[in-house]
Amino acid sequence: MPRQIFQLKMTLVGVRPTVWRRVLVPAGYTLDRLHRVVQYAMGWRDCHLHSFDIDAVQYGEPDPDGELAFEDELDVRLDAVLGKGSRFSYLYDFGDWWEHDLVVEDALTADPDERYPVCLDGERACPPESVGGPSAYRALLVALADPTAFADPGYAALRDWAGPTFDPSWFDAPRTSTLLRRLT
Repeated sequence: MPRQIFQLKMTLVGVRPTVWRRVLVPAGYTLDRLHRVVQYAMGWRDCHLHSFDIDAVQYGEPDPDGELAFEDELDVRLDAVLGKGSRFSYLYDFGDWWEHDLVVEDALTADPDERYPVCLDGERACPPESVGGPSAYRALLVALADPTAFADPGYAALRDWAGPTFDPSWFDAPRTSTLLRRLT
C-alpha cells in the first residue's frame, strides 16, 4: 500500500504580515515528529514547552509532575486523528504563547522518488525566539521599519534581542526542506 502524505498549512496566529508554511509530511508520523517539523519549518529552536489541540484533546510531552494533563504525543499518529480538511492548533512557548493554526489541506499518495518532509512554500521569517509574544513582535516590526525608533530604549532592546541580521521578510523554502530532511 502506498504511503499517504498530508499537505499541511501552518500559520502563526496574531502576527501581521502573516507568517506561514506549507509542508508535506508522512501521515504515519507521530505528533512528536510533527512537533519537530513545525519547529524546523517555522524556524523555532525547541527551547520551550508545546502542545497540540486536536478536537479538544491536548497532546504533548507527558508532565512527570502531573501538572499538565496531556495525552502522550509519542502514541498518536497523524492519520489516526486527522484527515483532509482537519484543522487543529499547535501552541509553542507557554509564556510567549505562539499559537499556530494548522490545516490538512490535502491527503496525497507519496511520490516514491521524493524524501519527506518537504517545505513547499511559505512567507516571512519566524519571530525571534522568546521575543515576548505577538505584541512584542509587533513592536519589533515597528522598530525595524523606523530607524529613528531605536532612540527609544525599549525598541533598542528589542532590536538587540532580534540581532543585527534579523530580516522579518526573509524565508527560503528549499533551505527549510533541507533542514526538514534532517529529521529522517
